[in-house]
Amino acid sequence: MLFMRRTLIEIHQEMPQLPNFAVGKLTCIKQVRHCTSSFHLLSLCLSSWVMAVNAWLWAIRFLAGPVWVHSLGLSCSLQSRSVSGSLYKEGDVIIGGLFAIHAKAPEPDYIFREKVPAGHCYGLNPRLYHWLKTMVFTVEEINRDPYLLSNFTLGYLAADTCLNEAGALNAALLLVTGKEEVVSGECTRAPTVPVIIGDSLSASSIVLADTLGVFGIPMVSYYASCACLSDRKRFPTFMRTIPSNAFQAKVVARLLHLMGWSWVGVIYGDDAYGESSVQLLMNEVQGSDVCMAYKEIIPKTYTVSKLGQIVEKIQSSKAQVVVIFAIPAEVQALLKEAFRRNVTDKQWIAPTAWSTAGAFTAWSGISLVGTIGIALRSVELQGLRSYLTNLSTEHYPTEKLEQNIWEEAFGCKFVTDSQSGLLKPQCSNLKIQVQTVEFDGMYNVYKAVYAVAHAIQDMLNCEPGKGPFKNGECPEIKPIIPEQLLHYLKAVNFTTTTGEQVYFDDNGDPAGSYDIVNWQIGPGGKVDIVNVGSFDSSRGPDQDLQLDIQNVVWGGSWGKKVPVSVCSESCPPGTRKAVQDGKPICCFDCIHCAAGEISNTTGSTECIKCPRRFWSNTDRTECIPMTVEFLSFQDDMGIILAALSVAGAALTGTVLTAFFRHRDTPLVRANNSELSFLLLLSLKLCFLCALAFIGRPAPWSCMLRHTLFGISFVVCLACVLSKTVVVLVAFRATLPGSNLMKYFGPLQQRAGIFFCTMVQVGICVLWLALAPPLPTETAGGELGARVVELCAVGSVVGFSLVLGYIGLLASVCFLLAFFARKLPDTFNEAKFITFSMLIFCAVWITFVPAYVSSPGKYTVAVEVFAILASSYGLLLSASLPQSVILSYLGQRGILKRV
Repeated sequence: MLFMRRTLIEIHQEMPQLPNFAVGKLTCIKQVRHCTSSFHLLSLCLSSWVMAVNAWLWAIRFLAGPVWVHSLGLSCSLQSRSVSGSLYKEGDVIIGGLFAIHAKAPEPDYIFREKVPAGHCYGLNPRLYHWLKTMVFTVEEINRDPYLLSNFTLGYLAADTCLNEAGALNAALLLVTGKEEVVSGECTRAPTVPVIIGDSLSASSIVLADTLGVFGIPMVSYYASCACLSDRKRFPTFMRTIPSNAFQAKVVARLLHLMGWSWVGVIYGDDAYGESSVQLLMNEVQGSDVCMAYKEIIPKTYTVSKLGQIVEKIQSSKAQVVVIFAIPAEVQALLKEAFRRNVTDKQWIAPTAWSTAGAFTAWSGISLVGTIGIALRSVELQGLRSYLTNLSTEHYPTEKLEQNIWEEAFGCKFVTDSQSGLLKPQCSNLKIQVQTVEFDGMYNVYKAVYAVAHAIQDMLNCEPGKGPFKNGECPEIKPIIPEQLLHYLKAVNFTTTTGEQVYFDDNGDPAGSYDIVNWQIGPGGKVDIVNVGSFDSSRGPDQDLQLDIQNVVWGGSWGKKVPVSVCSESCPPGTRKAVQDGKPICCFDCIHCAAGEISNTTGSTECIKCPRRFWSNTDRTECIPMTVEFLSFQDDMGIILAALSVAGAALTGTVLTAFFRHRDTPLVRANNSELSFLLLLSLKLCFLCALAFIGRPAPWSCMLRHTLFGISFVVCLACVLSKTVVVLVAFRATLPGSNLMKYFGPLQQRAGIFFCTMVQVGICVLWLALAPPLPTETAGGELGARVVELCAVGSVVGFSLVLGYIGLLASVCFLLAFFARKLPDTFNEAKFITFSMLIFCAVWITFVPAYVSSPGKYTVAVEVFAILASSYGLLLSASLPQSVILSYLGQRGILKRV
């Protein structure tokens, strides 16, 4: 340590014209690791390097140098200039406090050659002054308490940080080194202030925790909410009574989701608080339907033109909801520029930093009415209001810091009293300016001071030999060692006068608890901040956020109507979202669900497929039962086809009856009466088999219809083929020496018909055995909301063989009849057979494409129609002419014509 100090002093002496940050490069490597793990921008990182190096130089001089000084018998002297002001009270232990009472720091010293007198901060922040007074009030309350720290007095040393990191660092080092400019003799002592209450800024707290944490000095912040400060490895001595803004981001995300705000603008400050808050919010909304319309940053050194650019972005965006993560000074500058440009139609979301900044109403009027804020719990402490507001010139401050505040806030002027020689105030508006008190941050200050007091009480209660340190040692009390106090602070657990339990988790954080507030117009036309809900992480994820929406007044002239902030309107039921190319998921088009799919909620991201035997309605909003469809006897088409089938069978029966009555006539006998009867019977079966195709498919009906159809048509065609062959052979047998007829007698004809039929029977048996036709259902697609019950052919090969064999017999019959059509004979049937086969083949040739292309039950209808058409063709062309002759001419006429 001594070598380091000498080295730094030598470097500083050899390069007097270089600024401190040039020397600080020697120790920036550690800071690089710290900054890259945080949410800072590069500029914030560089500034923290500079301040940290200065702090190390200073801390080494004050905390390590005394060892060397003491060994030489020299005195210790402060080498730095003092801060803007401080407030001090003597006690057995001194609690440090850092408060940004002023918003603007004096111009920094960039000369580095001579000691420059300290400047004064300006831009009073009454809200933070009340927080400082809350610390004083709490210390005095503890000192009056007969049970807490009895016979032990707390003191305080509070300083103004001027709302910047450099001021906070200077003030913190002032606290830990004491007020004495020169200390002689024993310099090796503990810091004057073993614990610091502060700071309010997250960026300042990071710098302070980095610097003071090395020496084990604990900090208890009341307003630094950056989630990065929960890093125990980097900030082991940092604790806070304000919830981490990880909870705040959760509340904002829950609020956006609850209100249906999916298109949101975000503005944030160029500091650790702003950047970490935005990052945490993005993590919370990731994977949800909330998108960032824009993210704009307020620079640390902002200009009117830059603020104007941000306001233009707010004004041009469709996002009606704007969240601002920034400190009050930056928010005030931005909102003033927004109102100057008449941007009053937005719904503002205020995080804890400015949600209760009632001072805004002095310049905003009712423009901020409707703002929704996430506020720290506002608890009015007994006696605090009167303590802060009952001010008079009789009880005036004697400390320079408070005197400056009175001069700025109340228009006071301190003049020397002629009798006492003391400075006494002459104030013009003291009673006017102290009527408003905001309790949000005060309660956190109150809890922080009490946490330190309870930790000290636990240290006092330690029993010798049972202490938490080595060999059961108890902590030292005079002076208090910061590292030992830190040990007890981590374990503190007490209940406040308001009934709240206070403790720190493993990261030094309290439980997440907020009030949800709403800026409304109260009595007298003034803006009141009204509590409309709460958030408490201890209630669980489903009950943590409670909001009384009925009592909320919305911003942007929406009144009681919830604002709408979306990139695209929600898709109605029956449609789904389709994200637009190159845009966030919140910007989408609405596409109608496909047939068979529905969406029954607003904003569906996908359509749901209807279950089996259900189909979507025309609006695609619900699944309705499908209509079961098959060719039934109740359908018009089924009735017509059934009538044609019965009519054909009846007509065939009539012809059969005529043939049977005139079976002995030459006409019937010449046409081979046996074959004619078999032909008519099989033709009648062809007509009747069409009825098997009508009705709900069943396993038995599916197998019956195809086998009956195949076998009956084969019998019919075999008879026609036999008759055709007989005609040809009969005429060839008339030639001299021909003996063909003996091979085509009745027995051979029966054998031929039987053989042809058995071939088809064999095909059908194999078909039914291997892959029989069975009922099946076809739904969806072009069928829409219909379930068509059909008989699946089972085996396409089997079905093709059945039809192919029928086609083969029909083709052979057609060819033979065509060759025999001009044979000279009165009873020659070849012409009629040729015509009937021509009809038969034409029907079945057109059947194939019609069968394949017909949808639903019309497939069955086409097959039935083909059966009936071919059957009628055979009946009308081959058998009906003879029946007509038999009916009208009688046997005599026939004999006469013969």
